[in-house]
Amino acid sequence: MKNVNTIPCRKIFTDTLLELARQDKDIIAVTTDARGSVTLTSFANELPKQFVELGIAEQNAIGVAAGLASTGKKTFVCGPASFYTARSLEQVKVDVAYSENPVKILGVSGGLSYGALGYTHHSLHDIAVLRTFPGLHILLPCDIYQTKILVHELVDYPYAVYIRLGRNAVPNVYDNENIEFQIGKASVLLEGNDITIIGTGETVYHCLQAGKELHAQGIKARIIDMHTLKPMDKNIIVNAAKETKCIITVEEHSIFGGLGGAVAEIIAQAHPVPMRILGIPDEFVVHGSPLHVFKHYGIDSKGIYNVASGLFHEIRIANETIVHFRSELFTHK
Repeated sequence: MKNVNTIPCRKIFTDTLLELARQDKDIIAVTTDARGSVTLTSFANELPKQFVELGIAEQNAIGVAAGLASTGKKTFVCGPASFYTARSLEQVKVDVAYSENPVKILGVSGGLSYGALGYTHHSLHDIAVLRTFPGLHILLPCDIYQTKILVHELVDYPYAVYIRLGRNAVPNVYDNENIEFQIGKASVLLEGNDITIIGTGETVYHCLQAGKELHAQGIKARIIDMHTLKPMDKNIIVNAAKETKCIITVEEHSIFGGLGGAVAEIIAQAHPVPMRILGIPDEFVVHGSPLHVFKHYGIDSKGIYNVASGLFHEIRIANETIVHFRSELFTHK
């Protein structure tokens, strides 16, 4: 993979948070024996009065973070995504969402980041369950530039938020920090009217690479970075359904209830078009590095390209058949 950064998004997130916390004493970081994996060591050393360590007690951490937020503190609770969206799910539901405490939950090593450690450490259910909690927003930035901007947006953001980041450094999607970014407003990375491919988080880079190859082959793919899963940009999805022939979603998540499910819910009611959902099927995931697993399940650039190309040609042939049938029908009459 080309253009891989040496700095993971989680490091950019916590470095930016530290930078802001130096100027704002209300910013509090909470973690659960994860300061190393979250990269909060510098924060803890420099601002110990703004740092809370709770040991391996994720349920406790969510409760403490919610309590701090209820007093006006700008609380970021940080740890492995797999644990904060499973082990402490009730606390997220009740203490954060239901109690309307604007806690920012940073789930690191999300999706398949812990690929070699197996199913216990994967977080492939998080989007599906958390998007059912009223008032809880969900964001998956795709690279370091988007991540840095996001931290600035979140400090005074009035809603509870779940942010999912991977573990390893990833290629940049954007060239620098001078990008338009608005929570709840998706970004079009590549224009096209033949097919739409929508990605989120670390799949966005793969979608963009697939889109460039499709363009090179004469298939004008529209590539959308859906960094906000809730609130979702419904307009950009409906417009894509109206203006292109089909939609493909790509996610580092179960095919049930995530990005694909959310997009399908929208277009099924507003403007149905052929659709494919690329993600993790209904099985326990194979072990391996994230890129190996991406390739295995066809959510890397090559897999996305193959599905998109196949779907485009399938629809073209179907349309040609319909036109031919109508022509034969009128000729016969």
